[in-house]
Amino acid sequence: MNLFIGNLSWAISDADLRDLFAEYGEIKSAKVIKDRETGKSRGFAFVELADENEAKRAISELNGASYDSKVISVTEARPREERPRNNNFGGERRGGYDRPRRNYGDRN
Repeated sequence: MNLFIGNLSWAISDADLRDLFAEYGEIKSAKVIKDRETGKSRGFAFVELADENEAKRAISELNGASYDSKVISVTEARPREERPRNNNFGGERRGGYDRPRRNYGDRN
């Protein structure tokens, strides 16, 4: 089962997550999500445990627990929603050379 861990300290690493969840069973993966541009943690992670019952136990025991001076949230991860990719962030045409010119009358 894949778990979402939120409100993590920015200092937490993948290895720290493995240590935290090790007592709950076999860890298939543990990944802190990082910003593409800066490489810094975004404050959340995903941990995949092999056994669903162990994952549910981890959720019940770690959700709301204090870890590295922060109260973390641990929930079952939801599937990622597919969003349409749009380069102009809203479908509107902005700028460019095909924009009509404004007529300001007889200004010189």
